[in-house]
Amino acid sequence: MEVALPELPEVETVRRGLLPVLEGQVIERAEVNRPDLRWPLPERMAERLTGARVRALRRRSKYILADLSTGETLIVHLGMSGRVLISGVMIGDYYHHHPAPAAHDHVVLHMKGGVRITYNDARRFGAMDLVATDRAEDHKLLAGLGPEPLGNAFHEDYLVSRLSGRNTPIKSALLDQRVVAGLGNIYVCEALYRAGISPKRKAGRVSAARARALVPVIRDVLAEAIEAGGSSLRDYRQADGELGYFQHSFAVYGRENQPCRTPGCPGTVHRIVQSGRSSFYCPACQR
Repeated sequence: MEVALPELPEVETVRRGLLPVLEGQVIERAEVNRPDLRWPLPERMAERLTGARVRALRRRSKYILADLSTGETLIVHLGMSGRVLISGVMIGDYYHHHPAPAAHDHVVLHMKGGVRITYNDARRFGAMDLVATDRAEDHKLLAGLGPEPLGNAFHEDYLVSRLSGRNTPIKSALLDQRVVAGLGNIYVCEALYRAGISPKRKAGRVSAARARALVPVIRDVLAEAIEAGGSSLRDYRQADGELGYFQHSFAVYGRENQPCRTPGCPGTVHRIVQSGRSSFYCPACQR
């Protein structure tokens, strides 16, 4: 069974939800309820987090990074089922009371002022680590990542140069985190549909003009997904517990055998498997 991981829009949505309650705030007490998630948690993690002020909360690819006043950075990956929940605070028009402790509440941050931030992960495929802030970019999870697709380093000339001569399918090239960081299966399928490019086309056979046009398409798809709060697939939720809604805008992803949404197109959405991942596309529209 194929499982969708949180992609850049989902992680960015969680980061933005955490910003007002975490950035600039002090962790009064950290509670770590098990020694490991996907990998062992850092030694003395609760002790190292307790008393620290969160100086900045940022994202790199699909990771959330909290830079601390102690000179360390907490790196968080949500995995397949990781959820970050906020309680003890007004979110929108509602006050979110502290829930009763749950079975899979593995890390809980009790913030000064009464806010509680809980990391719940039933399958424990998430990950956390603490690393010196000035060496965070060299961490094994972050080293070698390509540019952010919403950043200035990801531009038309860059993508043209990275695709040139590559014999791998364009779908695989865009999923390569060394080419561009944070793109995942869902949003690559949607971007290629909008750009009219088949996921089977060899990356090196995508013309420079089409590669250039793909850059703003990728940016638009991601920006729209972030605005919609991400896509609610399987276990994903926003930090306030609400669902994301971009899945209602999918043109091809998960729509196998359904009519293409391009006006006037007689085609239907096909599903193929590439490197173990499902690719959804319209053969009539995407060449």
